[in-house]
This record gives sequence, structure tokens and C-alpha cells, in this order.
Amino acid sequence: MAKTPHPDLLLGHLLDTLPLGPAILVMVGRTWGSVPRETGTWMAVTDREVIGTIGGGHLEWDAIRLARETLASGASSPVVRQIALGPSLGQCCGGRVELIWEAVGAADAARLGRQLASPLQPLALFGGGHVGQALVQALGPLPYAVHWIDSRDGVFPPALSARVHAEHSDPVHAAVDELDAGSHVLVMSFSHAEDLDIVAACLRRQRHRADLGFIGLIGSRTKWARFGHRLQAMGFSEQELSRVTCPIGVPGIHGKAPAVIAASVVAQLLLVDSMPGPSCGVRPEG
Repeated sequence: MAKTPHPDLLLGHLLDTLPLGPAILVMVGRTWGSVPRETGTWMAVTDREVIGTIGGGHLEWDAIRLARETLASGASSPVVRQIALGPSLGQCCGGRVELIWEAVGAADAARLGRQLASPLQPLALFGGGHVGQALVQALGPLPYAVHWIDSRDGVFPPALSARVHAEHSDPVHAAVDELDAGSHVLVMSFSHAEDLDIVAACLRRQRHRADLGFIGLIGSRTKWARFGHRLQAMGFSEQELSRVTCPIGVPGIHGKAPAVIAASVVAQLLLVDSMPGPSCGVRPEG
């Protein structure tokens, strides 16, 4: 029976590697000021490879060297060091970072699976077309759990990441009520009529439960203007409509190739998730 891939590809690779021999886990502990990576970032060093990164440069180079020395010596006690990122390292970040070196092996796999697992942001993607497929690829290495929904049979690729759950839903907007609380929603079905139904279902859910995150609709300002009139005719207020972002993507990126749109939308999602407080969509100006 084929092994089910781990939803976190980097962590899954580490867990698959541990039965082959020990590793040194290098973890970013506390940080002060400007540093390459945040607390909790990790990499693992074996005698064959390095899995992950704590930020590159001399900091990482020296961390790998110490990890390999620790592996060679067989030492098992954790090592903790505070390192200033100044001229002596050839890095001018100006901050300070605490690194922790810990020897780990196959017996630690279950603990590490729990300790190192990244929390995943739920994201509902309505539409299995070219842009939808490009988005799923772009989201692959990022901390999102994708619920991919389409009303058509046979649109999803045969092999999907463990982070992607594909669902056939007809009518497609019926899936909105079953989305995980806190889900971001991206709407890009093959039909404007379906898009309108999905957006209306999202706004009804927001009205009653107020538990969705970013709601984004692919399209132009003209499309959104027409949708706005129709949604207002359904009884939605201007304030409710302001929860929808259309067009989606980072302003200023104008390419229409699926991969370009996907990169722009993923960048927008990352910006949304970097903001403090609850995520929300903002209708663009103009």
C-alpha cells in the first residue's frame, strides 16, 4: 500500500529520514531585533543533507557546521547559543537570535510531528480551471489547507497534495455552508452565474455567522459593478458588499497568464494573513 504523504512536505521529509539515521534539529528560539527567520523556524542536519533553512548566510553555515560536529561526536545534550548578527558573521541585520541544537532520531518522530507541525489556514477555492490549478500549485509549499470545489466532474488532477481536498458540489454554492470556520474564499468558477451564487452564499453566511476570512472574486471592476447591483437587488447592503475583494491580486501586477494571476493572489493572501486582527476583504477603489 502506498504511503500517504504528510501534509507538511518539509516535516514529512524529516520524519521519513529519521529511520535512516540520527539528525540534529536546529531551532530558532528567542529573537531580538531584525533577524532572518522567526521563532519556531527549524532545519534538520543529517550526515547526508540539510532539510529546511533558518535563514541562510553565515548564521546558517555555522549552524550546519556545529550540527555536523555534534553528529560526529555523538553528543546528545542540547546546545543553546545566542548569536549577534553583526560584522563578525558578515550579516548586518543588527539583531540577535537564540539557536538550539538538539539530537533527534527515529524514537522522536511522533513528538516532532506534533511539535513542528505548522498551523494551516483553511482556504476554499471555487473553480478547477487553469487559474484554479495554478493557484493550487502555488499554494503547495505554503501553510494553507485547500478545499477545492467545482460543479463539474473530471476537472481535478488525479494526484493531489495531502493539503488539498477536492469536492464535486452541484449546485456549487451549496458547499459554502460546510466550509471550515475562518476559511478564506476564492471564487473563480467557469460561470459568472455560479460566481454570483457563490458570492451570495458567502455573504449570507457572513450575515448569520460572520466566520469567513478573505472573500475574493476573480474578474474586473466592471464585473464587480454588475455583481454589486445584482447583490443589492438580493438585499445585501453596501457594507456587506465591502467584504468582497474584486479584482483579486496585488495591485500593479497586470499579467493575465494563470501562473501570474496565481502568484499575485497568493501574495495578496500572505499580506492579508500578515495583518493583525481578523482577515477581511476590501472592495477596491475605482
